[in-house]
Amino acid sequence: MPDGQTREAPDGHVHAPTPRRMVAAPTPILTPTPTLVPRPLRIAAAIGWRLLVVAAALFVLGTVVAYLSPIVVPVAIALLLAALLDPLVHALVVRRVPRGVATALVVVGGLAVLGGLLTFVVMTFVSGAPQLGAQLATSVGEMTRWLTDGPLRLSPQQLGDIPQQLLAAVNANQASIATSALTTAATIGELFTEVLLMIFTLIFFLYGGSQIWTFLTKVAPRTARARVDVAGRRGLAALVSYTRATGAVAVVDAVAIGLGVGLLGVPLALPLAALVLLGAFVPIIGAVVAGGVAVLVALVSQGFVSALIVLAIVIAVMQLESHILQPLLLGRAVKLHPLAVVLAVATGLLVGGIAGALLAVPLLAVLNSGIRSLLSPLDRHVAPEDVHTSEPEDSGPADAGLDREADL
Repeated sequence: MPDGQTREAPDGHVHAPTPRRMVAAPTPILTPTPTLVPRPLRIAAAIGWRLLVVAAALFVLGTVVAYLSPIVVPVAIALLLAALLDPLVHALVVRRVPRGVATALVVVGGLAVLGGLLTFVVMTFVSGAPQLGAQLATSVGEMTRWLTDGPLRLSPQQLGDIPQQLLAAVNANQASIATSALTTAATIGELFTEVLLMIFTLIFFLYGGSQIWTFLTKVAPRTARARVDVAGRRGLAALVSYTRATGAVAVVDAVAIGLGVGLLGVPLALPLAALVLLGAFVPIIGAVVAGGVAVLVALVSQGFVSALIVLAIVIAVMQLESHILQPLLLGRAVKLHPLAVVLAVATGLLVGGIAGALLAVPLLAVLNSGIRSLLSPLDRHVAPEDVHTSEPEDSGPADAGLDREADL
């Protein structure tokens, strides 16, 4: 009897139909569809459009930051100063000084020190200007004699035409000079406003920085909030360590160059040392510019030999900073490769000018520590309260596979 049909038994009962046998269908053989696009090209295209999306996102972010730079830059500088001054506030709070009073004392004291230092530099340069002017006149006379009697053999008439040419250039560009003066006045007004914003933000960072950070972490999902909190605290610890080390390096640079210039008898030794102290907070470029000013003053005041000696002193101090001071003071807390520092400073200078050069390396240090923390398996089990931002060793996870010596 065929499958699936009923059958009648001899006793007259009808039995259930016999189950039908299921025959498996043959498995189709899939043949790859021929394509004209090679596999390497398809992979490159897939990576390329993703890179284009990332580049577009970074471009939009950069455009927004550039548009809001009058706000972003003061806030970033306030954060940098807060990392430098927060240990002082914490020390006063430990001694039972109310946090509001401690914040006021630190901010007022810091502004007084910075303002006094800038005033000292400006006033000393202004008071020493007549002496430098006389020495500059002597140097110009010697240079003129060298140009006329030296290898170039310029005639006095050629040298005499230079002032007239400069005066004609000034008269021809009076409109642009006036416009530049008005632009400078507007820039000074904007700078004053940004300084006030920076001071206002600094006060709140020092007084309630932890509450501000707790509020910001609520943006992260609840499941990842603890990891984000730990990564942010490690980034802040790296920023604190960076500012401490940079301040110590700046003091050593200023003392060394100031002593060298002073022993040579170069005028304005103290303001030059103060200028080196301020310039050292901009990595590489600041030291080069401040050292160049010292060499120029030595050249004007004492001649070529003294300028060469000052140049040698500046180069020696920079080598001491690069090979001894920074590895010793930064240690294993903020490990950044010199190439990463140079590229960060160059990029910051290109994108944001002096402010960009000042903030590029601290931003790189914060990102370095934060990303390492997010990639660390051990930091999954670290409570945010166990990360102390004032301790340099807390600026990165303790993973053996994420050794700080191998960081950027």
